[in-house]
Amino acid sequence: MSAMPKIVSPSGTIVAIYVWELPVRITHWLVVFSVLILSATGFYIGDPFIVVSGPAREHFVMGWMRTIHLYTAIVFTLALLVRIYWMFAGNRYARWDQYLPVSVERLHNTWEAIKFFACVRRDPLPYPGQTGTAGIAYAGVFLIQFVMVATGLALYTVYAAPRSVFQAFGFLIPLFGGLQMVHLIHHIGMWLLLIFMVLHVYLSILFSVTERNEIDSMFSGYKEREVADVPEMRDA
Repeated sequence: MSAMPKIVSPSGTIVAIYVWELPVRITHWLVVFSVLILSATGFYIGDPFIVVSGPAREHFVMGWMRTIHLYTAIVFTLALLVRIYWMFAGNRYARWDQYLPVSVERLHNTWEAIKFFACVRRDPLPYPGQTGTAGIAYAGVFLIQFVMVATGLALYTVYAAPRSVFQAFGFLIPLFGGLQMVHLIHHIGMWLLLIFMVLHVYLSILFSVTERNEIDSMFSGYKEREVADVPEMRDA
């Protein structure tokens, strides 16, 4: 446990809790920038909006867009796999049971978070990690990300060389209902991730106002809480 006493207030000692470990923070930012780059290049691949004069062989704009899209997709996939692995290897705030309300404590946490967003509860939950509602939302986002990887692999089989290893994923096209459906699912998935990012930024700012170090924590890994609100210290 990493907890450093910060100040003493009338309600108790405030400590800096190491919530987000380095792998969590790195994969978080890799996914953020990957989604932005993949969305921009994906828009161009679907609807080329850059007009260049002269023969295409002298510019290779579409080729560069596809190349950037492919390598960014690889970074996105690796970041997602590392994050999933860290759900089993990380600290208590990174583990898989933070994303599914499988315990009485998480069910209670989820209900209290719902009450806060419904303006029934005035103060936000003091829990340092993900609230129950945030965990469920992230579980849905992870599912969307896996669908994006699967549909992306399916789409790339159309452009990959005949003997490319990517041709092994051709079975995904009929599994999703055909190439056109794969395109549609991939497109919808992109918009869902972008909408989630906007909401995520808004909520991060909101909780930075109502709590301590919400945005800073994704850089430093630390959040400030009272001792009584820190599970590993409260249970000691």
